[in-house]
Amino acid sequence: MCGIVGYVGHRQAVEVLLEGLRRLEYRGYDSAGVAVVNHRLQVVKTAGRLPRLEAMVASRPGVDGFVGIGHTRWATHGAPTDTNAHPHLDCHGRIGVVHNGIIDNFAELKEQLAARGHRFRSDTDTEVVAHLLEELYRGDLAACVRQAAARLRGSWALAVVSSDEPGVVVLARHDSPLVVGVGDGELVAGSDPAAVLRWTRRMVYLHNGDVARLSQEGIQVWDGSGRPVLRPEQEFPWDARAAERGGYPHFMLKEIHEQPDAVQNTLHGRIRADRLEVDLQDAGVDRAWLSGFQRVMVVACGTAWHAGLAGQGLLEDALGRPVWVELGSEFRHRPHRVDERTLTVVVSQSGETADTLAALREARRRGSPVLAIVNVEGSTIAREADRVLYTRAGPEVAVASTKAYTAQVVALALLSALAAGGEVERRRVQELLQLPQRLRQVLEQEPRIREVAVQLAASEHAFYIGRGLDWAVAMEGALKMKEISYIHAEAYAAGELKHGTLALIEEGRPVVALSTQRALQAKMLGNIQEVKARGARVVGVT
Repeated sequence: MCGIVGYVGHRQAVEVLLEGLRRLEYRGYDSAGVAVVNHRLQVVKTAGRLPRLEAMVASRPGVDGFVGIGHTRWATHGAPTDTNAHPHLDCHGRIGVVHNGIIDNFAELKEQLAARGHRFRSDTDTEVVAHLLEELYRGDLAACVRQAAARLRGSWALAVVSSDEPGVVVLARHDSPLVVGVGDGELVAGSDPAAVLRWTRRMVYLHNGDVARLSQEGIQVWDGSGRPVLRPEQEFPWDARAAERGGYPHFMLKEIHEQPDAVQNTLHGRIRADRLEVDLQDAGVDRAWLSGFQRVMVVACGTAWHAGLAGQGLLEDALGRPVWVELGSEFRHRPHRVDERTLTVVVSQSGETADTLAALREARRRGSPVLAIVNVEGSTIAREADRVLYTRAGPEVAVASTKAYTAQVVALALLSALAAGGEVERRRVQELLQLPQRLRQVLEQEPRIREVAVQLAASEHAFYIGRGLDWAVAMEGALKMKEISYIHAEAYAAGELKHGTLALIEEGRPVVALSTQRALQAKMLGNIQEVKARGARVVGVT
């Protein structure tokens, strides 16, 4: 989850770069750096947090210019050190590169370049790109980047500057997103619209394989075949304030409290309240289309996969035919009977999840129509799917998903209600219409929830148990506990406790027990008694 910012315009570039990087801090990072172009490349980079980089920039007079690139890095190749921080330079310090992704063939390229006399300073895969560009450069930076990209394998979003072309930033993307914000006399690039929204809502989304040249003359784009193309401007649906904390201590808490509105937005215009019917015409989906498939496959990663698991039972019950849920990262490596009779539903908040995108392309290659459930308009998955159901959850800044997950589950519930029709559809619509208010009632219990959290905070391990739909939700709860608190947590189907897992329940061990389905309550009570008998401290969610 590295962050990239690039700038060409009339402002001091370093100010824009630092502000853009601040807006990407939510992605996590362990080092940061900027390169500003004047008559030479001025590079400032450091391990650690952005305030350290800002202090270094402030202490170095002369870091000025109207063109530059910036980066926040999570270490992959090489430890988080000053040397391994981006940007990386060629041998003569004339070309600077920042990079998101992984260059799979970097070792092979590095060996070849070193044999030809290139001197490497870092342990990163990214530095290979800088030296490759140095070797290929013949006076046209954009052409040089296109040639270099043809020799790379893996995934990348690149931003490149050169002191030989001081008014230019060149971008390239392959399986890693990049967007260009178009302002008045300025262009701001970012790996995420959040980095750009401070200055403009007019966005140009680069497609896979694109190379773009940013200058005072505007933006030029070439596709993966090297042909000039025009990528349209799109008005971004959220303003800068939507991506700010709004008085909350951190983004995750803000987005937890935005869940009622996010769900309301997902439902808006998709329910005929007078008839208690679902209307998904905006996504191009109706009951006849859904009923035309023999089976449904849901593909997603991480939290979106958990949303898919929550929706699986709803869809299977509504359609009366098989529904299975696949991890995007595993889909390509397993044989599947996916064909034109299979509906593939891909779920992604960003619409840029690389493994999910790869699964989408493989499903389409096999003839399967694809319905995307995504949050970000104009994203790659939204563009490549046959039909799109937008969740409209608003910008998700916290890395740990909250409102996006809830909105995804609601989108799948809408889909299942439409597929079911009749009394089932009407009953589910009634329940969905009540959901925003019920979410507000849950959030009003924050003081009580805080008390429980304080009791759990000293634990080293926790378990989550549930049955059916609750098991799917338990998996997401355990993921959140690990992701946010670094407390080890595991989720189990409650009926599986007797098959060995009970041995891990010790005196005082926290067990979060989910029981929201009336038909399964008696079974769940038995499972709760099992863990209580072994001294567990049970937190019930019902």
